[in-house]
This record gives sequence, C-alpha cells and structure tokens, in this order.
Amino acid sequence: MASKVFWLRCETKEFERRSALTPSTAEQLIKDGFTIYVERDQQRIFDDEEFGKVGCDLVRNSSWPSAPLDIPIIGLKELPVSNDPLPHTHIQFAHCYKGQAGWSSVLSRFQRGGGTLYDLEFLTDATGRRVAAFGFHAGFAGAAVGALALASQKQGQKLGLLEPYQNEAAMVESVKTALGGSGKGVKALVIGALGRCGRGAVDLFRKIGLDEDDILKWDMAETAKGGPFEELLGVDIFVNCIYLSSAIPPFLNKQQLEAAGTQRKLSVVVDVSCDTTNPFNPLPIYNVNTTFAEPTVSVDLSQGLPLSVVSIDHLPTLLPREASEQFSSDLLPSLKEFPQRETSRVWTDAKKLFDDKVAEAVADLAGS
Repeated sequence: MASKVFWLRCETKEFERRSALTPSTAEQLIKDGFTIYVERDQQRIFDDEEFGKVGCDLVRNSSWPSAPLDIPIIGLKELPVSNDPLPHTHIQFAHCYKGQAGWSSVLSRFQRGGGTLYDLEFLTDATGRRVAAFGFHAGFAGAAVGALALASQKQGQKLGLLEPYQNEAAMVESVKTALGGSGKGVKALVIGALGRCGRGAVDLFRKIGLDEDDILKWDMAETAKGGPFEELLGVDIFVNCIYLSSAIPPFLNKQQLEAAGTQRKLSVVVDVSCDTTNPFNPLPIYNVNTTFAEPTVSVDLSQGLPLSVVSIDHLPTLLPREASEQFSSDLLPSLKEFPQRETSRVWTDAKKLFDDKVAEAVADLAGS
C-alpha cells in the first residue's frame, strides 16, 4: 500500500480562492493516518492557520516542484503554462481530455516527466456519476452573474469586477438589490436543469424572486429535437448547464440571432459549461472566456438589444468557502482510498483514461 500523504498546492489562477482540501477534510484525513502538507497561500479562502490548527504541515508557497516524487500533489485549477516535464502524481482539473486548446501539450508534460494525472472531472462512481463536482455552486453563481449582467445592461452599463461573497445569502441579496429589490418579471431558461449545475441555477432564480412559470427548465427531453432553439430568443437570461461529451447541433448561432433582429428578448447568455475552445461548442456566438475582472463579452450583432455572454470557468469561487466544503467533503471517501489506487476502481478507471489520453496526445504531437 502506498503511503498516506497529500501535498495541497496553492492555486495560481487569478481570483481563485477555493481549495481542494479544507481544514475540516484535512483534519479527517489526518485522523485516518494521513500526513497533509499545505502550501501557505494568502489567496485561499481558508487562512493558513486554519490548516495548522488541525495538524497540517505548512510549507512554502508554490514549493511543490521540490516535493518528494512519491507525494501526490492535489489542487484544483490548471498548473501555470510551462513546457517543464511533470514527474509527480497530480490530482486536479486539467481541462485537457476533450480537445481543448493546448490539450496535447499539457499531457506531453506528464509523458516526458513520467508523472500521472488523475483528473478530478473524471473520477466517477460505479454508475458513471462524478464522485465530486462543483456543479451546484457553478450553476448558482452563474445564474447570479447572469442576473447582475442583465441589471447592468438595463442601466446602459457593462458589468464590472466581481468579488467573492462571504456566503450564499449575501450573494442573493446583492443580486436582488441590483435588480431593484427582486427578480420578479425576469424570464430565464436553463438547459441541463435536472443536473447539479442546472439545479443550482434554478435555485438562484427562485431565491431572487422569479415566478416559477418564468423559470423554464429544459433537459434532454426538451433538447432532443436538436437546435438551434428559437425559444431561447424569448427569455431574458439563458443558462447553459449541460455536460458536453460529443458533437451536438448548436443551441444558438449568429445567423439565428441576426434573423431575430429587434424581436429578440434574450439579453444575457451564461455558458456555465464553458466549452469555449471545444470543437463541439454548442454556443458558437463567442470565442473567449471571461473573467472576474471582465465578466462579460459582447456578441457582435447588427441590430436588436445588446447581447452579453458570461463564460467564467471558475464561477464557484464566487462562493469559495461553501463550494470548497461541499466539493472536498464529497471527494473525501475517494481520497481515503487513494493509497489503494492500484486496485480502487475510482482511481484505476481514472488512470486508464489518463494513459489513453496520453497516447492520443503523443500521436497528435507526432502528426503536427
């Protein structure tokens, strides 16, 4: 059995305040016999001292490259762009298994370094459901940003810098205030409404005061006919919460939007799924991810209302403490099995997928 140890690295993505481990889940791992190293990080929502108090060993910020090679490195978002080989075992979201921009170069770093990637997005239970996901908070926060963008647009402004909220209640009150006290009268449509992400979006819309009849909840049955969907043009906010795994007809396209002209009501598209660089992107109306500093990008249209797209790929960090606690708690049972990763199905399946994707990356780079 492998040693029971994890190294929690800091996050380097701008505005990212979440953590793959929290003081409470780290404490549970320590009680189970694990050693937990935690890099000092002023950006993380949890203070260093919170980890120290539960028995974690605090180490220098961004010092994981010098960690012993047998210690698994756990984090959330992508590593900084580099060509350096990666010899460690990494547990993280790498965003390189679905043909995203630069995917083969990312995987080649592991191949050249002899390291391994266990992608958090692809850790699944026996039914194929992800063991841990930020989906609910992604949908909740995405719907909130969509409503804020709509409020700004109605005032002839562009939504500005977003700051993480202390808790869900603070986010809800902020959105209601921006909308003049309530979201009543706003109409929204959520695709993927039965999943974690979609449920989060619907929950936010309810809590800010939308009437139930003004929250259109679509899932596989409603989208089976294939897009583009004219119904999207008749709502104020459209939130895309699907998990994309193959090519599908687009939900919206530029030709459809131009044809609608001044009859279009749709003002804000929130692409929580953020398949921006995916060749199968079902929203080919924009091509850049947005950020907390610049939350929206405008769609270039010749007539009609302004149309903004929100495509922030780490929305749950707007609720960093709650989102981290929920995700890390869900991940905990699998982390406890990590020392048995050679036989534990969650981890053996993830390793096989990694090996298959590395082989694809090597072939892709050889042919380029």
